[in-house]
Amino acid sequence: MTYNEVVSAVFSLSGRGMDFGTERTVSILNALDCPDKKLKIIHIAGTNGKGSVAEYLTQILIAAGKKVGTFTSPAVFDYSEQFRVDGKPVDNKLYARAFGQALKCAEGATQFEVETAGALYAFALAGCEYAVVECGLGGTYDATNAISKKEAAVITSIALEHTSILGNTLAEICEHKAGIIKNCPTVVSGYNPPEVLEYFKNAGALVAGKYENPPMYGEAQKYNAGLAIEVAKLLKMDETSIYMGVNCAFLGGRCEILSANGGKTYVLDGAHNPAAFGPLAELVTAKFGKAEVIYGSLADKNASESLEIIKTFASSVTLVPCDSPRSRDMEKLKKECENCGIYAGECENLTAALEKSTGEVTVVCGSFTLLGAAKRWIENK
Repeated sequence: MTYNEVVSAVFSLSGRGMDFGTERTVSILNALDCPDKKLKIIHIAGTNGKGSVAEYLTQILIAAGKKVGTFTSPAVFDYSEQFRVDGKPVDNKLYARAFGQALKCAEGATQFEVETAGALYAFALAGCEYAVVECGLGGTYDATNAISKKEAAVITSIALEHTSILGNTLAEICEHKAGIIKNCPTVVSGYNPPEVLEYFKNAGALVAGKYENPPMYGEAQKYNAGLAIEVAKLLKMDETSIYMGVNCAFLGGRCEILSANGGKTYVLDGAHNPAAFGPLAELVTAKFGKAEVIYGSLADKNASESLEIIKTFASSVTLVPCDSPRSRDMEKLKKECENCGIYAGECENLTAALEKSTGEVTVVCGSFTLLGAAKRWIENK
């Protein structure tokens, strides 16, 4: 199969939706001769900060001269960014070979299960020593937890999200996240409520401190970088590589500031739950005071609490649908705005909202599904 044929076949599995459990992924990995057992795997779970921690760890390992594969989700700007070797997307030939083989063993599997197994197989074929793997949702029953051997389990910040699946309390959510701890050392971010830290300390986790000068913006990034540093020390990476790697890290779509012709400034941020909006509010308030906000939300997110934070820095709010079958109903979203004192405008799509925006600073936020189209539109200006 060609690269395009394999991508199309993988995407065709999206109709199977989400079906939690590790059995199907284990079956695929076994059929592929257990690539997970050939890699030193760092497994990351949490509500916010997983992608940032994965980026910091990837850059540290590269700086240390290690060959590393990185699997993250969802895609923000381009599908291929989810599967990287030494920080670069796997080439088309390797993708076609690895994912094509995974598809042959994928009876009844979901898209994410095939992507998990395909990514690990690609990393093994590429000769990676390490793999940095981000959980999709939860931990215990996430497809990535099919991994049989890990060097470290990493827990980022935890907040209430996906409550219909993970539970209505922090303790219940912690239990799901803790499912990735399998006979391996564990490090938890200090950027967590006391009850979360207590839960993971009781589970034997080391609590990481913070790094005061990370290259990415926001108070949370100090803890994300500190978490990656603690894990790297645990893995006995040398200090020069650790700090060189941390300071090389960059992740688009996280408080990312872009400029366009005409002097306009755009801020792209994938913040999609209340806990994630703190750094965005901090950035906008400190640098710009107020900004026009283009906001979209998926149906399973806590939009009401997010909007309470947005109104602290928004000069105006325009609502748009997300490019996803899970997009929140626009009438419901407009009502939620009104309930918290925001009288928002509405556009039929993101492009129309960007064309309509007239302020000096425009923020696009609420879902990673908005950011790819936003960045392409800005770059064409």
